[in-house]
Amino acid sequence: MFGTGVALIRRCENSQNILSSEFELLGVQLFAHATNVRRITFDFFACFRSEPTFQTPVSTRNSERSPMANHDIHCHFFSQEDLLAAGCLDIHMAMRAAESSLRAFNEGDVLFPEKIVQIFNDDTQERINCLPATFKSKRICGMKWVSVFPPNPIKHGIQNLSAVIILSEIEHGFPIAFMEGTLCSNVRVGTMGALAAKYLARQDSESIGFIGAGEQAKMHLIAMKTAIPSLKRCGVAAKQSSEEEQFVREMSSIIPDMEFLAANSDLRNAVDGADIIVTATSAQAPLLKAEWMKKGAFYSHVGGWEDEYAVAKQCDKIVCDDWETVKHRTQTLSRMYKDGELTDGDVYANLEELVIGAKSGREDDDERIYFNAVGLAYVDVAIAIAMFETACQAGLGQDLQIQHDMIFEHEKLKDWVRF
Repeated sequence: MFGTGVALIRRCENSQNILSSEFELLGVQLFAHATNVRRITFDFFACFRSEPTFQTPVSTRNSERSPMANHDIHCHFFSQEDLLAAGCLDIHMAMRAAESSLRAFNEGDVLFPEKIVQIFNDDTQERINCLPATFKSKRICGMKWVSVFPPNPIKHGIQNLSAVIILSEIEHGFPIAFMEGTLCSNVRVGTMGALAAKYLARQDSESIGFIGAGEQAKMHLIAMKTAIPSLKRCGVAAKQSSEEEQFVREMSSIIPDMEFLAANSDLRNAVDGADIIVTATSAQAPLLKAEWMKKGAFYSHVGGWEDEYAVAKQCDKIVCDDWETVKHRTQTLSRMYKDGELTDGDVYANLEELVIGAKSGREDDDERIYFNAVGLAYVDVAIAIAMFETACQAGLGQDLQIQHDMIFEHEKLKDWVRF
């Protein structure tokens, strides 16, 4: 079926279930599984823009079956290790996908419904969210299913966030990929900070300071170093000195030319005077002080309430991924808005406006600039599509058969029915 062809694009000929494949520059023809499977031709690079053409199978397994004799549905599964080995931890790739998605949204090319949130504990905010989005011109719908359980690290010694992503083509509605999504989700967070830094940070920035030393902080460092290659020094402060030591140990092997400072939980020492400041914590407290943010600094706010109101009040520009979303959350800017300390007019722009050129980014070396992102699921989906393409090109992942027949076409169905 069509789902088979979509799922097994490009270099997926390494899967054992595929009999043969041939590739063309703009069209991909895939043959799969048996002589009675239809041949499907589609324009992958146009992202399913054209209607696939089906060739009638030479024979069918059962002459009494309907003309739509084959109902194989396949998709491709990618583990986190598949995605990493394929080179999907690529911030340049993610930034291109993010910028493209912001432009697509501005042009009305994105379907972006409200997310569904299920909160299981109001005190701890343990929750699972369903976040869908569709790129109409790409003919792909995606959904991130993400769980956030803040008590996990302390209570159970495990990560607090996990996610999976499903991609489907919208010509026939079949799934094409089932992917580990924690990597994509974390990459998206770092990428949006890096994209903001591209437009808002001084491009000669040399120092970066972190309050928080977890996964988001680590991803942000990779992302910021990608966007601002001149970065040379990194300070980090966390609740426990062991967290700082782990951060330095892991990140120094990835960025060996970076000079690291573990601040021994001294927040000021980690960020005071830094060209770029990042707060990435689960705290709900004003950790960052305004006096630590020098003229010309860029601040990327990742978590919830992490800075005192004076930080935003002294900034020359405040930019969000989407202010209308931010104002209804629990971030510092959200609190300021609800407390009457910040108005719509105080927010300079959404990041999308900078990307499309509607507003300027940094205009002066002395500007203090504040960036707050709460997450746009269509950006996750855009990055997931880019990762899907990359992993397929690398020939990684596994073919998953969703079904071989429709329910009442199974020859053994009479043996399987339970009354």
